[in-house]
Amino acid sequence: MKPENQTNILEFLLLGFSQYPEHQPMLFGLFLLMFVVTVLGNLLIILAVSIDSHLHTPMYFFLSNLSFSDIGFISTTIPKMLVNIQTQSKSISYAECITQFYFFMLFGGMDILLLTVMAYDRFVAICHPLHYSVIMNPQLSGLLVLVSWFISFSYSLIQSLLMLQLSFCTNQIIKHFYCEYSRALTIACSDTLINHILLYILICVLGFIPFSGILYSYCKIVSSILRIPSTDGKYKAFSTCGSHLSVVSLFYGTGLGVYLSSDVTSSSGKDVVASVMYTVVTPMLNPFIYSLRNKDIKKALKTLGRILL
Repeated sequence: MKPENQTNILEFLLLGFSQYPEHQPMLFGLFLLMFVVTVLGNLLIILAVSIDSHLHTPMYFFLSNLSFSDIGFISTTIPKMLVNIQTQSKSISYAECITQFYFFMLFGGMDILLLTVMAYDRFVAICHPLHYSVIMNPQLSGLLVLVSWFISFSYSLIQSLLMLQLSFCTNQIIKHFYCEYSRALTIACSDTLINHILLYILICVLGFIPFSGILYSYCKIVSSILRIPSTDGKYKAFSTCGSHLSVVSLFYGTGLGVYLSSDVTSSSGKDVVASVMYTVVTPMLNPFIYSLRNKDIKKALKTLGRILL
């Protein structure tokens, strides 16, 4: 059968986590709960940073942007999956799939870049504390976020436009719970060489390079902390970056594991479960990680609670 471009009427089938009807109510309840917790938790972080003038610092400015990105990240995939479970349908239209591609890469890339920027912020705060206010001024902080958004918008648009050039034939099954880019490439009829080349370049640029920057920052941070004479001083310095390090480990450990270790043609669900970790669990845990051991955030949340109540 000749490859035929059917993108005007094409629908994809998302296999999700289970094809057994008895599992659907449990999955619906679980992911609905995680979605609500994620949106509310990150929204509270944004509101807390906004209303408390003591939190108008670069670190919390980056954190509020990360929370906004996490809300967008989880909203790209979970609502559609919940609708499909509720309606007992596995279909997603071609337009919806391309839209998922775009926003998933946009917010996913933004998360990566913001985590890198936050690592640099912690590096300056710990390694150059006397010059922190001069280096991390509001202009530089805003510029770093603006550049991060620009890079994310640009590469997401390029990837989506390249996907629009592909043709899809009879095999419309994507073995995932959302339109995962690399899996969609495997069912395309047309040549995907350029798409794969660009995908690997982006994995390098938005994977290894930011991770190398984060790693370098923390090597310098650890070196500076070890030179602090007092135990209390070491603990205080490490506590300021412990939350960020936890999020980085969770996000990169699962995200890179999916794209580097998994076989995209495999029917194994291990990479799908790993995808849940960085697309759902990490955005859900971020507000808890950043607030449970942060006195400033706790105080701001209490103030917010009094205002709302």
